[in-house]
This record gives sequence, structure tokens and C-alpha cells, in this order.
Amino acid sequence: MIKESLKIFGGDLKNSFKDLVPIILVVAFFQIVIISTIPENLLSIVIGLTIVAVGLALFIRGLELGIFPIGENLATDFAKKGSVFWLLLFAFTIGFSTTVAEPALIAIADKAASISAGKVDAFFLRMTVALSVGFAIALGTLRILLGHPIHYYIITGYVLVVAVTFFAPPEIIGLAYDSGGVTTSTVTVPLVAALGIGLASSIKGRNPVIDGFGLIAFASLTPMIFVQVYGIIVYAMAEAAPAAVVSIKTMAEGTQATAVAYQFSLIETLLDLVGVIKDVAPILAVIFFFQYIIIKKPVVYLHKIITGIIMVILGLYAFIVGLEMGLFPIGETIAFQLTAMKNNLLIYLFAFLIGFSTTMAEPSLLAIAIKAEEISSGSIKQMVLRIAVAIGVAVGIALGAYRIVVGDPIHYYIIVGYIFVIIMTQFAPRYIIPIAYDSGGVTTSTVTVPLVAALGLGLAENIEGRNPLIDGFGLIAFASLFPMITVMGYGIIAHYIQPKAEGEKV
Repeated sequence: MIKESLKIFGGDLKNSFKDLVPIILVVAFFQIVIISTIPENLLSIVIGLTIVAVGLALFIRGLELGIFPIGENLATDFAKKGSVFWLLLFAFTIGFSTTVAEPALIAIADKAASISAGKVDAFFLRMTVALSVGFAIALGTLRILLGHPIHYYIITGYVLVVAVTFFAPPEIIGLAYDSGGVTTSTVTVPLVAALGIGLASSIKGRNPVIDGFGLIAFASLTPMIFVQVYGIIVYAMAEAAPAAVVSIKTMAEGTQATAVAYQFSLIETLLDLVGVIKDVAPILAVIFFFQYIIIKKPVVYLHKIITGIIMVILGLYAFIVGLEMGLFPIGETIAFQLTAMKNNLLIYLFAFLIGFSTTMAEPSLLAIAIKAEEISSGSIKQMVLRIAVAIGVAVGIALGAYRIVVGDPIHYYIIVGYIFVIIMTQFAPRYIIPIAYDSGGVTTSTVTVPLVAALGLGLAENIEGRNPLIDGFGLIAFASLFPMITVMGYGIIAHYIQPKAEGEKV
């Protein structure tokens, strides 16, 4: 038993190192070839990346043991119980509780509050986003119960996003679009996916592939509407005043301050671990409350579930520590140095490559890809799906960087992107549409958000005539939009090639 477990973990660890290779190659190329310097903290970076790989392996094994089974079992129990009210309340509570404590959202909200001179309140922004995600998960769950096609809801949502955009103040639009990308955390995504797939598997006439996916897409869409409405109200009430801009010097000093060698501290290490436990605790509280108080049924294989949850916590903790040691310092340094070099082509190349490489290492995407391959009986290949998503993110971030450099309004790009998504939805096979919509939400999580946010704000700070509040936000929105296009493109191509290949065999 132990030998078999170690063998499985060894395989997970090997795959984790393979996932980190693209990031290492990108960082090494820009550091050595373009910037022509070797970082002083090279040993710290190597150790950090090793810890990231171990964290990824623990995280994936913990998902398989704990998070996926309990999410799917809860969905099955709710379906058997037949109470729509309690199921929708559970969905809302999961969405709200996990989003309020989402570290990426807290970071974005604090940054928005600081550069808007307090007009955007960090707490109320977080509450607005959390309410919108709770509403989204509940609405997505209701869609599965009713059996409605997902694209009717998503297309209606896009129309609302665009409509509200024309009334929203420019200062809030990029932030609102980004809010849709930072809501789906590394733990939330697998649990929400398990809920949707488990529910679709338990209801007669539902298809887990077609109906089970899509909850994450709802969670990425509704915050864009809610935050823009929040911005309309806030800016209508506020006195007309120019947005405060953080000085370039302050931004540079802040960036350089993070780019020093990681200093180990036992107290800070314990605080990081406590922070991860705090992020996971609301999810566990909701799960066990509904399991024991509402469903009134003990958890099957509780010891196995607890082991999986502990592995998820330790994996996330190791992942975060490793990122702080290995990836964030050098990534932020390169982003700052490239903006200072004033070479736009290098900026676009870095944006593209860092988007691709970080997405390939994104735990949330890996979890969704594994589940998609499993329930599609291998017709959707997890590696091909991840590459399709990574290409979408890379193109999106590169195009988003170009938008900041030239100073174009973000909503023109986003509206054209939505039009492409709507058109491709008409041609894509049904089984790929929900997965494509979900792909936009899982790309912007633990690895991608901090680096992408730093790049966007760094560009807006260093380019004359740009406003960090108006121009600095929005890269995450690009990273969420373009994977939907590339994944549907993958589905269309696969749908065309498969019958052709089968015909040649006959």
C-alpha cells in the first residue's frame, strides 16, 4: 500500500518538474540572453522551484484523495435529497466563502484602493465580488438542474457586461474585467468542478461533460457585471477628482524590494502555513456543515478525505513558499528591467512566453484537465487541452501588453473578443463549449495573477501618459478571454479530424 502510494507520488512529482520546465527556460533565456546577468540568489531560485514541484505533486494527490470525492459525493447526496433550496444555498455559500478569502482578490482589491485614492474601497470591492460569485455558482447549479444549454446564459452575460461597460467610469472597467479572473482559487476550482460533475452525473438525462462543466465560467462572468455596477455607484457618489497615481519611483522601489534573495524566517513560515489553512478553512466549514447538519450523513472514508485535505494544504503551502523563493523575485525583476529598457517587442515576447509557461504550471488548470480527460473517456487529452489554454493565455497577455503600450481603451478589445467567442460557440462541438468557458476562469490563479498584475501595473507606471487605474488593470481579463477561443478552436479541429481519421481506417 505504502509502496504503491510512493510510486504514484513519484509519478506526480516527475510530472510537476516537467510542468516547470517552460517557466525555467523562459526565465533563464531572458535573464541570461536578454538582460545578460546571472541572479545573485540563484541557489534560492533553484531550491524554490524544487519546492514548487513538490507542492504541485502533493496538491494533485490531495485533490484525488480528498477534494474531488467529497465534492462529488455531496452533489450526489443533494440530488438524492431532492431539495433545490439547500442545494442552491450550498452552491451560494461555497462561492461566497471561498471568494472572500481569495488571496489574489485581496491583493487586487488593496492595489485598486491604493491607486484610486480610496474611491474604491477594498472591503466593499471584495464583498461585491464574493456576492457575485456566490450568485454565479447558484445560478450555474440551477442551470444544471434545469438542463439548459450553457451558451444561452454565457452569451446573455456577455451582452450585459458590454452594455454596462458603456455606463461604467473608465477607472473601473479594467478592474471589473480583472475581477472575473481572480475569483477562482486553486482550491475552489476543483471543488466547484466536482460539484458540477457530480450533480450532472446524478441527474437522469444529464451529461457530465456537457452539463457538468461551466460553473467556473459563471464565477468568472458575473463579477465583471457586479463590479462595474459598484463602480457606477461609487463614482457617482464621489467628488470629481483625478485618480491618484503611485509614483514611478515608489513602484520601482517596491518591485526591486521583492527581487532580493528569499530570507527564511520560522515565524513567517508558520504565518504562511496559517494563511493557507485560513484560506481552506471556510471551504471545509461549509462542506462539513452541509454534510453533517443538512445531509445528516457521515463522510465515507473520512480518514482518506482528511489525508487528502492535509495534502492539499501542505501542497499549497509548499507551492506558495516555492514561488516566493524561486519565481516571483526573478519574474518581477525581469518585468521591471524590460519596461526600463523601453523595447516594446521584448515586452510582448516576455508577456507571451511568461503567459504560456505559467499557465502550463497552473494547478487549477491541471486539475480541470485531468477531470476533463477522465470523464470524456480520453477523447479530451489533458495535455493538449492545457497547451490550447496556455496558447490562449500567451496571446491574451501579449495583446493586453500591446494595448497598454499604445493606450487603447480595453473594452474595444474585450468586446471584439466576446464576438469571436459567440461566433465560435455556434461552430464548436457541444462537449467542448462548457470546458472552453471554464478554461477562462482556471488560467488566472496562484501562479499567473501576481506576475501578470505586476507586469500590467509596471507597464502603466513606466509609460508616459498611462494611468495605472485605467490602463494597469486588464491583463488578467485578456488571460481569461483568449483561452475560450483557443479551446473551442481545439474542439472544432478535433471534431473535424476525428471522423476523417475514422474514415481512413475503414
